[in-house]
Amino acid sequence: MTATVALTTTRPRWQTGVRVAGLAGLGVIALTVALSDMIARAPADRVNVRQVSLPPSAAFPFGTDIAGRDVLSETLHGLAVTSEQAVIAALTTLIVGALGGFLAARLRFRLGYGVRWTAGIFGAVTPLFLAILFIAVTNRGLAPLAAGVAAAPLAFARTFDRASGLASSRHAEFARATGIGALTLLRRDLVYEMRRSLLAIVGRGLASGTIILSTVSFFGFGALPPHRDLGLMIAGAFTTARASGNFSMWWTALFPALALALVILMARLAAGLEDGTRP
Repeated sequence: MTATVALTTTRPRWQTGVRVAGLAGLGVIALTVALSDMIARAPADRVNVRQVSLPPSAAFPFGTDIAGRDVLSETLHGLAVTSEQAVIAALTTLIVGALGGFLAARLRFRLGYGVRWTAGIFGAVTPLFLAILFIAVTNRGLAPLAAGVAAAPLAFARTFDRASGLASSRHAEFARATGIGALTLLRRDLVYEMRRSLLAIVGRGLASGTIILSTVSFFGFGALPPHRDLGLMIAGAFTTARASGNFSMWWTALFPALALALVILMARLAAGLEDGTRP
């Protein structure tokens, strides 16, 4: 009974509603990404010099850019690239950060606290800087992994602190006193931790990964054409506007930015808006 009471957690009803809304939104985004090649009216990066810089209209709902590319189709393709890379980043954060933090809390001779201290140092550094540094010493093709690793120190520290509390709690002491083995207790606590925090960790990882990936692409360290993500589309719109001195083609940056904001918002809602904004 003591263990059951200690492990019981309740969430506010509003948080459950927020998570459902976020998961529903992510489901719609996932379906859109899965069908993006069918929904898009043109392949990625297809140019047409006869339809250059057209504003939004019935024929082109999102308009066209300076190369004649259909912005609606390009936004769908960019959303697919961004989403796929963000999923890889979130899974990397989950494995390296959350799972790593949980296991480190069970290391003997307090070795885990040394790893926790190291993670705290990296966690104090801006994740964007860590991601750019990772890409600089490897290559741009590893940008999704770089984004996940950059967000991992904070996820590691958060999970380590929770796991340490579980390992030293009264229910854990009672379990050990009754003869429950360390491995059995570890499995039970891992199941509890994942059941309690999996959605929050993955949601925050998706949001963080999307922000990092889009930002590194905006600065030229991420995706490469023709596989443009949303960050690279926004960067291209600003570069074109600065080079031509024409800032009137607002639609070339607005619609990719709205798609990007929607992904981040739905991921944060799915995380339940709890425990801050970073993994």
